[in-house]
Amino acid sequence: MTQAVIVSTARTGLAKAHRGSLNKTHGAEIGGHVIKAAVDRAGIAPDLLEDCVIGCGFPEGATGRNIARQCAIRAGLPVSVGGMTVNRFCASGLQAIATAAHAITSEGATAIIAGGVESISLTQPPPVDAKDDWIMAHKPEIYMPMIETADIVAQRYGISRAAQDAYALRSQTRIAAAQDAGLFADEIVAMETVMAQKNRETGEISDVETVLDKDECNRPGTTLDGLEKLDPVRGPDQYVTAGNASQLSDGAAALVLMDADTAAHEGIEPLGAFKGFAVAGCEPDEMGIGPVFAVPRLLKRHGLTVEDIDLWELNEAFASQALYCRDTLGIPDERCNVNGGSISIGHPFGMTGARMTGHLLLEGRRRGAKLGVVTMCIGGGMGAAGLFEIF
Repeated sequence: MTQAVIVSTARTGLAKAHRGSLNKTHGAEIGGHVIKAAVDRAGIAPDLLEDCVIGCGFPEGATGRNIARQCAIRAGLPVSVGGMTVNRFCASGLQAIATAAHAITSEGATAIIAGGVESISLTQPPPVDAKDDWIMAHKPEIYMPMIETADIVAQRYGISRAAQDAYALRSQTRIAAAQDAGLFADEIVAMETVMAQKNRETGEISDVETVLDKDECNRPGTTLDGLEKLDPVRGPDQYVTAGNASQLSDGAAALVLMDADTAAHEGIEPLGAFKGFAVAGCEPDEMGIGPVFAVPRLLKRHGLTVEDIDLWELNEAFASQALYCRDTLGIPDERCNVNGGSISIGHPFGMTGARMTGHLLLEGRRRGAKLGVVTMCIGGGMGAAGLFEIF
């Protein structure tokens, strides 16, 4: 049976949306940068690639016009390499990996680049907010802002503000420790950019040359006292604050997937293998709990239990939903987001699933893990989960 293996991964540092190093950089340049790095790291001839599958949460504006094809061209890949943009909101990067793997295992593709890109800085707020009249009359919750659904999850399932703040501190602490230990250095490829910087006193905006070579969203000095003092975004009787939710950010990640036999023939040692992917729907007004439906479906297909999984990457869109999913699924805390997650590092929607997959494989190697799962909630009421074998 044909097996799809992952032979390299590369990503940008995560930059603060609107205020960070990528706030003027077109999506094609961000994505092209990591694609080129991933191909270089794989050590394969670019013409071996058949397609470029890139996930994007908001494929419009500077990430529109089939951004995957643009990224492939920007990376200098041969024009013979195709390009396909996929959208499953926050799971777009993970969906791109699954799509690429399925092309290898089912269609006989030799090698495909997969990943995700997001430029919140250049696409938000969206230019048009069109809603379907029938959906508005019958299921308007599908259009709910995600922050509202996170508050609903907290209220409906009794997840306290204190628990959410404690979880946020956990994420910040783990990311800071991982940064200090250099655990992201083998993922990030430095990128020279020109950012727009606003003078706080004069309001003047100027262009500043900079190098993005690390994640810039987290706050290492975060304290529980500081988190507790933050006001809830939606009012005093709510839960989500700027401290216990993922912040808006820009970035891209790419991975090279290959047929296992081809990789062996080329003398390439894989990082791991794609084993499976599953999605599931849930009520849109509690979209954050999607993983509690997708994960069991994935594990059942492979005859596995939660206890069989050595390492988990559970996206932290909000502390309320991350806590609910972790505890409902029974994921041991010591195996879940061991180096922190999106609450601290940031969440470029379409990129995050690809980032988490690359990190799962590299961290899994360091820990001697064998099986890992990447899972996340999805706007509109869904969950997605991917299973990986770590080599």
